[in-house]
Amino acid sequence: MLDRQHLSILREVDRLGSLTAAAERLNVSQSALSHTIRKLEERYGVAMWEKDGRNLRLTEAGRYIVGLAQRVLPQIERAETVLSDYRHGQRGSLRIGMECHPCHQWLMGVTKPYLLDWPDVDLELTTSFAFGGVAALTGYEIDILITPDPIEMPGIHYLPVFDYELVLAVPVDHPLALKRYAEPVDLLDETLFTYPVPPERLDVFTHFLVPANCRPRHHRNVETTEMMLQLVAAGRGVSAIPNWLVRREAAELGVRPVSIGQSGIRKSIHLGLREGDDTLDFISGFLATSRRMSA
Repeated sequence: MLDRQHLSILREVDRLGSLTAAAERLNVSQSALSHTIRKLEERYGVAMWEKDGRNLRLTEAGRYIVGLAQRVLPQIERAETVLSDYRHGQRGSLRIGMECHPCHQWLMGVTKPYLLDWPDVDLELTTSFAFGGVAALTGYEIDILITPDPIEMPGIHYLPVFDYELVLAVPVDHPLALKRYAEPVDLLDETLFTYPVPPERLDVFTHFLVPANCRPRHHRNVETTEMMLQLVAAGRGVSAIPNWLVRREAAELGVRPVSIGQSGIRKSIHLGLREGDDTLDFISGFLATSRRMSA
């Protein structure tokens, strides 16, 4: 019978590339590890790996089991963590994933009151996903996904927490500062600063520039909001950024927001979670705090 031990062994062999390293990682002898997989191979009549010089190479069957392990083991490990939390009197451990660079400032405003309300909950934040945010959510790597671009999938639902407008931040003495809204041709001679996201996932490209067959003269990625606005204030270019972030820094830096297109680009921040998870008290508590702080 295929069980968790088989999945763990093949996952570690795939990660580490050798039986010795996998055995050390799993705290078993190499002979015991080999014997376990040999019995599995005999039961199903297929090989899990084969020698490749001094290394091991997974067979097609082995790669299939590793794929299964990558989906199933995180869910088992998550369940064990939750059960351990309950055993030790904790309410839970909340893991939040974020697909939205400027959402960091919003999240910090939610985190403080949430941690005060839920002192026994551990909170973890990640912005790195091997297969994307939704895959991390469905794979039980995270519990809540913060995203401005919800992807509909069975078993996942989204809660909108606040609306905003994506705008251009421009220096107050820039010609665009005199306009009510920017047109695509206005960016042809500009340097456009954006967060480090592929253009095909940036609304300023997909909803504004690409339909008009326009591109900025230069496109530069900037990691932080603070640096982006400093560059804009220094006259180095313009940036596509949520309006609430521009308003917060406008007076001090000398920048102002300009709508992107006549109708503007309206967005919402959503919290994605697995169906049924909102019945967990520490998750429903985070949703309630998010709504309260965004009102």
